[in-house]
Formats: sequence, C-alpha cells, structure tokens
Amino acid sequence: MTQPIFLVGPRGCGKTTVGLELARVCQSQFVDTDHWLQTHARQTIADMVEKEGWESFRARETETLEAVTAPSTVIATGGGIILAEYNRRFMREKGIVIYLCAPVSTLVARLEAFPEEGQRPALTAKPIDEEVSEILAERDALYREAAHHVVDASLSPEQVVQHIVTSLRLACAS
Repeated sequence: MTQPIFLVGPRGCGKTTVGLELARVCQSQFVDTDHWLQTHARQTIADMVEKEGWESFRARETETLEAVTAPSTVIATGGGIILAEYNRRFMREKGIVIYLCAPVSTLVARLEAFPEEGQRPALTAKPIDEEVSEILAERDALYREAAHHVVDASLSPEQVVQHIVTSLRLACAS
C-alpha cells in the first residue's frame, strides 16, 4: 500500500484502535490527527475550542490533515473533519477513505466505557445518547460522501481490519 488510508467516522467508531491495527498489519505508519494536533499545539482540543472557538480549531484540523498526509500511512481523523468540503475532497483525491460506520448504541456504549474528558468537548448540551444520535444524523451523509468504502465498525477491531484489507485487496502481511 502506498496511498494513504484515511479513517473517518464519529466519536467512538474505533478510528484510532482500528488504525493502529491496520497500520501494523499493512506495515505502514500510523497518525491520529487529533493526537498530532494536540501534541503540536501543546493543548487539548477542548482547550483550543474554549480559547479560540470551533472555527479556529477546524482550520487547525485542516492544516494537520495536510501535514500528516503521506504515502504508506494510515490516518485516523477527527470526527468532524468531514464538515469541511475541502477536507472531504482532499482525502478522496489523496488516498483511500474508509468510513467506520456503527449504530448509535455501539458508539454510546464505547464513549461511556472509555470517556476522554478534556479531550473531547461536548458538541451539544444534550445527554450523550441524544448528542451522538443528533451528530450522526447530521454527519452520516458527509462521511458517506467522503468515503470510498463503508465498513461495519460494530465488529471487533481485528474483524474490521480484516474487512478493510479484504475490500481493498491490499498486499498486507497477516
């Protein structure tokens, strides 16, 4: 695999977990855009949003996407990266985009099991299940528009990786 692989989807769909395993199987580099941005900005996403607002954060997110895109790299993106048409087009043109799609119940269960308070600012003032449902309803069409492939992310990370490898027919080591 030489083209970058971009993993898109909502919070809790497993982009980082699947991305790490996919990179291992394909002997590629792995980058998480949220982690990269926080490391380079030396602050959490929640702090960036609080200090600079969502618009500034989204601009930084686009700069990060451009900075980390490289051959033989699996890139786990932030859940809202697809909000910008530029980002959707950029990813489709520069690599292969995989939408890790999962039902609201799966996403909520994962977010409740592994909360990352301080890193993931609330997107609404609603309870987590309502927020996830509302945000997914707003973004699902954008994830699908960006994606070359849609994969069921409610499976185990290993199964998701196997589905990706099979669907892309990558020459990855097993």
